[in-house]
Amino acid sequence: MSMLRVSEAASSIQLCRIMRPDDANVVGNVHGGIILKMIEEAGCIVSTRHCNTQEGNVFILSCFWDRCLAVLARVEKTEFLTPMFIGEVAHVTAEISYTSKHSLEVHIKVVAENILTGTKKLSNKAALWYVPCSLENVEKILDVPPIKYTNAEQEEEGRKRYDAQKLERIETKARAEEILAPLLNPADASPKEPHTVDFSQSSLIHLVGPSDCTMHDFVHGGVTMKLMDEVAGIVAARHCGTNIVTASVDAINFHRKIKKGCVLTVTGRLTFVSNKSMEIEVVVDATSLIERENRKYRAVSAFFTFISLDKDNRPLPVPPLKIAGEDEQRRSEEGKARYLQNKAKRMADKERVQ
Repeated sequence: MSMLRVSEAASSIQLCRIMRPDDANVVGNVHGGIILKMIEEAGCIVSTRHCNTQEGNVFILSCFWDRCLAVLARVEKTEFLTPMFIGEVAHVTAEISYTSKHSLEVHIKVVAENILTGTKKLSNKAALWYVPCSLENVEKILDVPPIKYTNAEQEEEGRKRYDAQKLERIETKARAEEILAPLLNPADASPKEPHTVDFSQSSLIHLVGPSDCTMHDFVHGGVTMKLMDEVAGIVAARHCGTNIVTASVDAINFHRKIKKGCVLTVTGRLTFVSNKSMEIEVVVDATSLIERENRKYRAVSAFFTFISLDKDNRPLPVPPLKIAGEDEQRRSEEGKARYLQNKAKRMADKERVQ
């Protein structure tokens, strides 16, 4: 049996990349989707590496070992703390923080470095959940090697996060399957009133090719998240007519796998607007072009929060959203509840740090 030893730090990894002009918008802010894609790549690497090890931090290269690839199942709330700009270097650090029998939690931090001045700033924080899928049979979920915890409290806290996200995934999947109808109304020639849901809602069509996929021929989670962020950005820009950036992403739930050859319809619509932020619901529907069963299905869903910035990157007021109908009113009230809950959590976290 051949073996390749890895470092003791197999449960953590750091990726670095300089931000290029094609990573940013016209005013130099790096797209949130680019950062989300880097976050997912780091999480996939550290999770896949860990799941292909056994005790003693040894990679098993034997043909008897069922090797796997870690697949993204869920992204917890992701914070965009400060903008990143062209020319800065992104340092993405990923570390496994909890393992259950069939899943891993990975915490990720992104630090932006100005290589001219040497200054660094914390740009993003995120938590992702992965499951290991066998390379022989993608439907087979393998066992995850356990990690060592500093103390019992650390393991218990991780177990609580695992139980909470598992419950929310089940509830979110049930809601998503109830609303498979397209979000957009059929296109018509009549102009829509500005600052309404219909005025800004947008869709993007994408054909999944080989470069979008893993070795399983399924789409990388980071590719999907980047598309979702692009659509959310279009919605926000149409509503504000200003420079906009991603402020945060609520949990992204991956309900079903997306295979090579599928056509993706990524749709975004405004749900709630506060004085300085916009919540945008984004869903991804998939249809296979090559399989007989080509019925459209809901693959991914999430809520993105964007803010409007002036030329000096200071927050601007957001135009109020004009609500029409009971459905829009209900979604707005649900969005407001999420906004207030997130605001209360931020205040609590700030007080705890102080």
